[in-house]
Amino acid sequence: MSSMLNVSTYLGQNAKQLAEHIVHEVISRLDDTIPEWEAIQAKKMYRELLGFLSQTLLNGESDGIPETLVTWSKKNAQAQAETGGSISKIIVRYSPTREVFNDLLTGIGEKFDLSRKETSFLIKWINKLMDVSVNETVLAFERISDHFKAGAEVEMAELSAPIVPLLDNIAVIPLIGDINPYRVTYIVEKVVPRVSAMGIKHIIVDFSGIKNINEEIARSLHDIGNIFHLLGIRTIITGLRPDLAKLIVHSGLSISSFEIFANVKQALKKFR
Repeated sequence: MSSMLNVSTYLGQNAKQLAEHIVHEVISRLDDTIPEWEAIQAKKMYRELLGFLSQTLLNGESDGIPETLVTWSKKNAQAQAETGGSISKIIVRYSPTREVFNDLLTGIGEKFDLSRKETSFLIKWINKLMDVSVNETVLAFERISDHFKAGAEVEMAELSAPIVPLLDNIAVIPLIGDINPYRVTYIVEKVVPRVSAMGIKHIIVDFSGIKNINEEIARSLHDIGNIFHLLGIRTIITGLRPDLAKLIVHSGLSISSFEIFANVKQALKKFR
């Protein structure tokens, strides 16, 4: 036990130098470069981690997880997610990190004449913390990525169905890009109420910017036209390509209640 206390003292007194050694060795074993600010953060985290290990050995406890490790893991994930990076860029660092720690602790075990069991305890303890760090990193990355994807989805929905006022009481909704169920829901819940609130009496729904839709989406868009009709808003359809018109026919949808024009320009002539 006195040997472990000596290790505790050694780790506490040399945490800074050992942390710098760890980071240097990990970077040297990677095929990628690490920004200087990341290296500085890693040195700080490992210094605190070694201090935590020193205190753990002194107290004889091994169940705790240093909060600094969890925070550092989450920050790494956040940095990758916010820049559109890949989680693999972080995960690949754990293998050389484990190797460096294993070599370091094996050397410390020999230096202080630890038993095989004591050295194994140190290595297992560090590997457990590495597992915790990996889990925290992946979970944080997925959570942050989902948040950014959700934000991007809302932004794309807004851009894919803007309301463009043209003349008095007349506006056009140019449908743009791929129309998916989320965007259809956005139109129903956000766009339709805004059209009604703006006092628009004639709405032109232009399909010319749509890349592709399926029968389910076509039905949903048809339902949106019916909602406008129930609200007393006259619906005019423009920009139907042959493939879209064919899809509507095959789906059995009736668009006889809607006025149809080749393009927005022709539709506007109706009001002049």
